[in-house]
Amino acid sequence: MNTLENRPVKDIITESLKHAISYQDYRNLVKQLVVEESTTGDEKTEALANYTMLNDRRMKRWDKTLKISEGIKEKVFNFSGNVTWLVITESWCGDAAHVIPVLNKIAELSQNIDLKLVIRDENKDLMDQFLTNGGRAIAKVIMIDNATGNVLNTYGPRPTLATKLVNDYKEEHGALTPEFKEDLQVWYNANKGQNVMSDVIEMLSGF
Repeated sequence: MNTLENRPVKDIITESLKHAISYQDYRNLVKQLVVEESTTGDEKTEALANYTMLNDRRMKRWDKTLKISEGIKEKVFNFSGNVTWLVITESWCGDAAHVIPVLNKIAELSQNIDLKLVIRDENKDLMDQFLTNGGRAIAKVIMIDNATGNVLNTYGPRPTLATKLVNDYKEEHGALTPEFKEDLQVWYNANKGQNVMSDVIEMLSGF
């Protein structure tokens, strides 16, 4: 039995924040894992190491090419809250590699948004407070009010349009196929982070 299961969520979040890392530190971690042909997480397989290598390339590309419109920039500048975005991730997660660079670009625009990341398998007590349909799906963003420590909202594991694509496919076919997963990557590349941006701006506008 998990002796930590009755801990308040705030305490679990506070503990996780103590060893959370910045986006740049996360990027450096992933780069080092590529050199070591390894991956984050409890499971170390060649396949997951290969996904980590692929995701390093994806994030590098998004870091260089993501564009934020003036309209979105203005909305971020006008955000008057003071929040931490605590993101649960793993280096092998394809969705995370597309979502997190967008979150970073937005957070860089505001002193009121602090982006921090933790590894899922090193923070299972945290992850289990924020399951998606009973599963430990990532990337998961926890929006925390820095003044009170309260959780204001959560986001993920995918942007809204990608979530609809996944749910519709599952409803029709029962499970995601390798072909669908490839199509989803094509969707991410074509969307260029715009869905994540619009989702996040909608959340920020609520505070």
